[in-house]
Amino acid sequence: MRKRITILSEYFISKADGYFFFSVRFFFFVLIFFASANTVYSQEKNKIDFESCTYNGFPLYGKIKFVESFPDIKVQLVDSFPDLKVKIVSSFPDDCGEWQIVESFPDVKIKIVESFPDIKIKFVESFPGKP
Repeated sequence: MRKRITILSEYFISKADGYFFFSVRFFFFVLIFFASANTVYSQEKNKIDFESCTYNGFPLYGKIKFVESFPDIKVQLVDSFPDLKVKIVSSFPDDCGEWQIVESFPDVKIKIVESFPDIKIKFVESFPGKP
C-alpha cells in the first residue's frame, strides 16, 4: 500500500516541480475526469435517436397501442418544449413521429402519465418528428 502511495506521489510531485505544479496537474486531472463523466451522462440523458427515430430500441413511429400497464414507453403530453412532435395518421405511419392507433399487434405500447415520463410529446397536425 505504501509503495502505491509513493508511486502516485512521485507522479504528481517531483522534486523539481514543487507544490504549484502539483496543483496544476491535479486541477487538470480533476477537470478531465469531470468532463468525461459529463459526456457519459449527457449521452444517457438524451435517449431519443433521431437518426433511426427510436427510444431505447423502440420505434417512435408505426402502430401504437395505449395501455395502462406494462408499457414500452411512458409519455407525457405537453404544449411546449416536447421531445417529439406526434401526428396521428390513419395509414402508413412510416415517418418519425407518425402514429397509427391500433388495438392489436402494435409496434410499441404507450402509457400516458402525468409525471416522470420517459419522453414528452406534443400532438400536431403537420411536421411531426424532431421539434
